[in-house]
Amino acid sequence: MSDCDNAKLPIVIIGGGGHASVLADILLQQQREIVAIVCPDDINQRAIFSGITHLKRDADISRFSADSVSLVNGIGLMPKSSFRRKLNETFLSLGYRFETVISDSAIVSPFCRLEVGAQILPMSVIQAGATIGSHSIINTGAIVEHDCSVGSYNHIAPRATLCGDVETETNVYIGANATVIQGISVGNGAVVGAGACLTRDLASDMIAYPAKITTK
Repeated sequence: MSDCDNAKLPIVIIGGGGHASVLADILLQQQREIVAIVCPDDINQRAIFSGITHLKRDADISRFSADSVSLVNGIGLMPKSSFRRKLNETFLSLGYRFETVISDSAIVSPFCRLEVGAQILPMSVIQAGATIGSHSIINTGAIVEHDCSVGSYNHIAPRATLCGDVETETNVYIGANATVIQGISVGNGAVVGAGACLTRDLASDMIAYPAKITTK
């Protein structure tokens, strides 16, 4: 099902906001060791991070050797943003690896494929034959139906639905409660807005709003 190895290395989470807190909650419930949160801002208001070492700079990750920890990118993936990807690429180039995170409450078919660094959040569903690309987020309650191919660095937002045989390329954002009907293709960098129902292919860098398609 997954390309990740089974080594249970200690975790360093990059980011200290809401998305990072959800990932930390999943990992702590799975009894994973989180050795540090990396965030320039104050994280004391989030009880989930209590007792975990707080590092202020990305460069501080270097105090851990690349073979002694796994990284988790806790920065949310926003539409049209390359920040999360660039951060990952920086640490991948230094030999670090990113953990694949799967919530225990997600329904994940043993006949799907999860690539390294994917994040599968609570109550999401990944059906048989689906592929989730590296470093993509399948957010809370999202549904990826049979035989879908989700590209790398996608964000399938809460309660979005990809019907069967949907294909998304790299850096695609599917908004909350959006629906992409079966057989549709979504190009690189495209955005399907919250609540939209996509019934035809969407070209690269296009944005689909409810009831209309336009460029940014």
